[in-house]
Amino acid sequence: MRVALVTGGATGMGAATVAELAKEKITVALQYSTSVSEAKKIADKLKSEGGKVEIFQADLSEKDSADHLVAQVKEKLGAIDILVNNAGVMSDASIIEMSDDLWDQALNLNLTSAFKLIRATAPSMVSKKWGRIINISSQVALTGSANHAHYAAAKAGLLGLTYSAAKEYGASCVTVNAVLPGRIETNMIAQRSIGKLDGWLSQTPLNRLGKPEEVASMVSFLVSEKASYITGAAINVNGGLVMG
Repeated sequence: MRVALVTGGATGMGAATVAELAKEKITVALQYSTSVSEAKKIADKLKSEGGKVEIFQADLSEKDSADHLVAQVKEKLGAIDILVNNAGVMSDASIIEMSDDLWDQALNLNLTSAFKLIRATAPSMVSKKWGRIINISSQVALTGSANHAHYAAAKAGLLGLTYSAAKEYGASCVTVNAVLPGRIETNMIAQRSIGKLDGWLSQTPLNRLGKPEEVASMVSFLVSEKASYITGAAINVNGGLVMG
């Protein structure tokens, strides 16, 4: 049985991804930072349905947390075959007003932790000649976002990381892809949609917000053998908000 590590797996797109992979009979390590009750609730539900899910607490913004997390998962579940870098944080500040700490927080969690987790998990994938790495980026990597330069820069950095890792690991049958969600029904979006929703929908050809499950379905596809010839791709899941 394959083992997957999904970061930020307690809520939103991460939780949907955990559920989708568990349905595919993949053993899932669900990483959370502070949402312990949500993590336990998801794991208990999926276990009751026959899934195999274990939860792991880690603050991925801390320097050595990625290596410690991977070691814990390996000890309990075995080597990691699938890595989904979904953990992220979004805060609001203009460039002029942004502090160094706010910038560092965004880069550390949204980008640096993904790099460290790839570095920690890739060796076993390479040795087994099979692996899947999926980085959850964002539409703002392509468009930018006022008052979110730190977030957009980190998500754009994930694309460069994806392409580079795809070139490094392709010969070992390890695929590396990025998924770029648009405006998805999550707590993060709900907090920012007040007074903006009608305008957002008018910009989106499908005229609705996306569902976390629709992002999870793309991740599940990229994990499958049906996607074995896809690597170095950046795939939009955004209702047509950004095209190309």
